[in-house]
Amino acid sequence: MAEAYINRVATAVPPHNVHSAFVDYALARLIAAGRQTVTFQRMVDRCGIARRYSCLSPDPECPPDAVSARDFYLGSRFPTTDERMRAFRAQAPVLAQSAVERLIPARERSRITHLLITCCTGFSAPGLDFDIMDRCCVPRTAERTMVGFMGCYAAMNALKLARHIVRSDRKARVLAVNLELCTLHLHDTVDLEQLLSFLIFADGCAASLISAEPHGFAISRFHAASIPDSTGLITWNIGDSGFDMVLSGKVPGALRKALPRNIDEILDGTPPELINLWAVHPGGRSILDAVEQALLLPPAALGASRDVLRRFGNMSSATVMFVLEQMLKSGKPGELGCAMAFGPGVVAETMLFERVGVPLPVARERVDAV
Repeated sequence: MAEAYINRVATAVPPHNVHSAFVDYALARLIAAGRQTVTFQRMVDRCGIARRYSCLSPDPECPPDAVSARDFYLGSRFPTTDERMRAFRAQAPVLAQSAVERLIPARERSRITHLLITCCTGFSAPGLDFDIMDRCCVPRTAERTMVGFMGCYAAMNALKLARHIVRSDRKARVLAVNLELCTLHLHDTVDLEQLLSFLIFADGCAASLISAEPHGFAISRFHAASIPDSTGLITWNIGDSGFDMVLSGKVPGALRKALPRNIDEILDGTPPELINLWAVHPGGRSILDAVEQALLLPPAALGASRDVLRRFGNMSSATVMFVLEQMLKSGKPGELGCAMAFGPGVVAETMLFERVGVPLPVARERVDAV
């Protein structure tokens, strides 16, 4: 049976850094409503995020207590779900194309046999799968699978599926695309907890190539650790005015308690100190702090995850692939790794991997914005 390897990862983000603009907007809304500005400012200072990117451009002439982005968010008149999905259909293919073109040279795309897509922020049919095939010259014969509405851990499930495909067909070359436009789902609210959730989410796309060629990261094992009595802590539902997210402040505590009980199964008996690479989904600074404390990791262990959070924020399913992209760039063969991401359930989806050889070069270097 063939083994599966993550040969390459390439990423892309939209051109508009909206983090400061959102902070100004949220603070103005809280002040206007007489709400907890001190608490929000404290969370801004502690969130560990310097930049977040959006497919929507902030309007510098917009008053501070309103947000206007390409006539999308207009004062207190926010778009309907239909309007948000129309924006998704216009913006998502452009970002996906950028990531795929950086991953695979045009001359190699005819060899793609399978296309996997994860997304929880926009849907249409025909959708991203056909857009990517048409824009990136991926063969129409490629087998397509959409992994939809699984939230931040969807990339782990796509890699799991890619591994099954490659192990059953050693000639398979799987293109996995993780794309999210989270900023399309900002709500008009003065609720502090909702504003804190909107503070961390951003847009981004990751593309990866998985095959039987022994380069990059060898995928060893997957494990799903479900946390009891946590169903309502992370939810994602479609409403009349976009997608409604609940990200409870109790999630870090739930992870802090659950991970030590599950670590033996997650690592398949490997002692944590033998893991060289911790690719942890940076769902937020408190999430990373909880993982670090729960597993007694040294401060440097989550350096790549914290760097991705600082530079890009939380891009839902794409984010853990940004971390793996960083880790692929350098290191020694034989290094062991554990990737994990968290989402609705609450479930920790995890993957063990090992560095083998050197990664194949990507088509172009990724830059901070496209």
